[in-house]
Amino acid sequence: MSTLDDKLPALDEEQFSVPAADAFSRMHAQHKPRFLLLYGSLRQRSYSRLVIEECSRLLERMGGEVRIFDPTGLPLPDSCEADHPKVKELRDLVTWSEGQVWCSPERHGSMTGIMKAQIDWVPLSLGAVRPTQGKTLAVMQVCGGSQSFNAVNQLRVLGRWMRMITIPNQSSVPKAFLEFDEAGRMKPSGYYNRIVDVLEELVKFTLLTRDNSDYLTDRYSERVESAEALMQRVNQRSI
Repeated sequence: MSTLDDKLPALDEEQFSVPAADAFSRMHAQHKPRFLLLYGSLRQRSYSRLVIEECSRLLERMGGEVRIFDPTGLPLPDSCEADHPKVKELRDLVTWSEGQVWCSPERHGSMTGIMKAQIDWVPLSLGAVRPTQGKTLAVMQVCGGSQSFNAVNQLRVLGRWMRMITIPNQSSVPKAFLEFDEAGRMKPSGYYNRIVDVLEELVKFTLLTRDNSDYLTDRYSERVESAEALMQRVNQRSI
């Protein structure tokens, strides 16, 4: 038995909530899970794009609805207004999605600028809508040489910053130029199997969480902040 004082004087009791199993919704959404796929290279034979295209086929086989965003023509962040057609296309797809896959080449030990630019165009909030919060994310990278995890580690940081549910599994494909045939299809290998593993996990997490996204991301601090803001408005009106 704890000997600590159980009083919590700093706690706003009205906004405090005990997590409960029966607060979770049962899976009731009937539409296919929606996935947005992003890649980080504009090369004609882009291995990150080829991985994403293979992911698209697999996710559709697993019952998902898939959209791939082509970053060609996307301007640099803040170089134009957000009503640019490519920016609007990207933001609309992010809002539409329930889960995402990000795949970047590793360049100079990091994700590519093309990959980062896409994510930088997506704000944490669009009016009252938070387009990425509570949505699932799988991260992948392709390597020109030996296997590395620099890009996926950075993508994880971004996913967390965007308030996404980044699944535990991930994929890193070394010497990617050896893993695809002339038609651009990935050859059978342990690396291919790992991608299947990642996407299986992504679909499972998406089905598990998409109906409960609002509950999972409901925060005590934001409830307190909202209550305080409401109180200020009420007090102003009463003056």
